[in-house]
Amino acid sequence: MNTTPPGPETGPVSSHNPAAATAAARPLYQKYAVRVETSRIDGLGAFADEAIVARRKIGEIRGESISVNEARIRATRHERIMIVELSARKAIDFSRSSDPMRYTNHSCVPNARLCIRQGRVEFYALRAISPGEEITVDYGETHHEGRLSCRCGAPGCKGRL
Repeated sequence: MNTTPPGPETGPVSSHNPAAATAAARPLYQKYAVRVETSRIDGLGAFADEAIVARRKIGEIRGESISVNEARIRATRHERIMIVELSARKAIDFSRSSDPMRYTNHSCVPNARLCIRQGRVEFYALRAISPGEEITVDYGETHHEGRLSCRCGAPGCKGRL
């Protein structure tokens, strides 16, 4: 097997094993293969490219660390925002991130959850997720304050974000 040593952000590369090559193409913090494609919920979405085991870490998103004040200013300047507040003072803006999990859409009946751990925004499967299934989370409180229509289409949808 022809492999190269892993770099700081990716795993080993194998020229004989396509699955290993796919895994090597993603950062180590991205535990499962996820692709970005058009979502029936909204815009683009994050979709499982392989089966994801229940209660396992799917991956995380990384971005620009900013103050909450700057995050709130940016939220007023853009129609679509990709910002998570980590604390009362710190937020992360994912708008320039290349991580596919940044496209995770909201659902009132999600199959994953967003978890903030040690300053990182991580995603965990709430149940088994099938290949091709869109990965969704419940956004919880948002800056929309109930003014944005929810489009998740889930049974029992709350109707607003």
